Amino acid sequence: MSADHHEIDHTKIPHKGLITISIMLGTVMQVLDTTIANVALPSMTGDLGASPDTINWVLTSYIVAAAIMTPLTGWISDRIGRKEFFLISIAGFVAASVACAGAWSLSSMVFFRLMQGVFGAAIVPLSQTFLLDINPRERHGQAMAMWGAGIMVGPIIGPTLGGWLTESFNWRWVFLINLPVGILALLGCMAYLPGLPKRRRSFDFFGFAMLALGIGALQLMLDRGGEVDWFASWEVWIELAVALSGFWVFVVHILSSKAPFVDPRMFADQNFAAALVFIFIIGVILLASLALLPPMLAHIFGYPTITTGFVMAPRGVGTMISMIAVGRLVHRVDARILVMTGLSLTSVSLYMMMGFTPDMNEWPIVWSGVVQGLGLGLVFVPLTTLAYATLEPKFRADAAAFFSLVRNIGSSIGISIVSALLVHNTQVNHAELSAGMTPYNPVLRHALPGAVMGDPTSLSALDGLVTKQALMVAYVDDFKFMFIVTLIAMGLALFLRPPAKRPTGIDAAAMAE
Repeated sequence: MSADHHEIDHTKIPHKGLITISIMLGTVMQVLDTTIANVALPSMTGDLGASPDTINWVLTSYIVAAAIMTPLTGWISDRIGRKEFFLISIAGFVAASVACAGAWSLSSMVFFRLMQGVFGAAIVPLSQTFLLDINPRERHGQAMAMWGAGIMVGPIIGPTLGGWLTESFNWRWVFLINLPVGILALLGCMAYLPGLPKRRRSFDFFGFAMLALGIGALQLMLDRGGEVDWFASWEVWIELAVALSGFWVFVVHILSSKAPFVDPRMFADQNFAAALVFIFIIGVILLASLALLPPMLAHIFGYPTITTGFVMAPRGVGTMISMIAVGRLVHRVDARILVMTGLSLTSVSLYMMMGFTPDMNEWPIVWSGVVQGLGLGLVFVPLTTLAYATLEPKFRADAAAFFSLVRNIGSSIGISIVSALLVHNTQVNHAELSAGMTPYNPVLRHALPGAVMGDPTSLSALDGLVTKQALMVAYVDDFKFMFIVTLIAMGLALFLRPPAKRPTGIDAAAMAE
């Protein structure tokens, strides 16, 4: 494979450490923004004159814009240059972040968040592509460990950092924090990042339009579904129909077009196709559990935001430990064994979470978080390495874009499913528990005799207890659902295959050329 268009000659790159730090600063900055703004929403509501319903567009606008723009990464980076596009993305993201900090109304905030999504979409896939490009294949495992640490720890520390900034200063600092980080990333990448020659590539507007239509409609449906009662609403049915139509036409088009928007041959790579399925499942498990825990800790255990952050921080520590270890193990141990071990640990952590009760202390949450962090870290690095192990380098930018897109869609679907299950199961559990609260119940007569006598205060206390128990059972049901998903994923590991053994030393360098 000629290196002139698709691969950087990694043997001639100085300052690899500084390049990696600069790339990772930009990546962590962008990944943090997927969760950091969530905790600041209540503070924004009053300042921007929004209602609790409309303020969610601050999150929706960012998610939808980023999802639609992500598949364009490969085409734009070929046309204007990979380094140039990365620099524009970081600069635009930082500028949009500063604009968000100065927003004066809901409409201005939604527009600036939209621009954040547009510019931020390419940062994650391009950072992954650069780290693969500047390192020889035998160091891809360690490079992906570094990249994966930023991708997975970012969402974990986001709510904690956002809560601290909002409580200590105000919500505008949630966005201003990007300014110093972004400037450092930009200066480092400008100075040290190697460039690639541009490559002429026609733009398949129809293919992109169909994919964008499918992604946009799906993300809108997932984000709005909970507010409009899912399939009881015509809006959700219309969005589902548009999403399915867009995806169907896109698939037919790329298979039949002479110059499609993305080359379908990259999906014929067995490892890459299997990795897409896996990263979808990891998206479901990682961000769905992250979305469930903060409200559970707040509503059932009464933890303030900062305490919630400290209780969840060990999950990030577990991820970091396993990432560092697996970066060194991935070329010595069969990657499929590492993936299976990681999924086993993840299933153990979810089994531990199925035993949560309202009267426990914080330690079961801490330990299950550490185990889950270790497990997901063990899955992520070998999976990311295997995804590109047998893929031609010319497909890397497009493949990285789809890898990020599928992970984000998995996260959105996972959060929507567990949120919908939570609401439904809480109602069912409340009804079932309430049915047993009769004057003839001996436990109730002993514990709350006032409730049996019809005392309003006692009845209110009883309803609070029943609601708390119903909610806890609903959370446990969600953890059970994710436990089953993880067990199913373990079977899919059999479809991964290790890359062919490559010669070492001079022969490997010659082959890379």
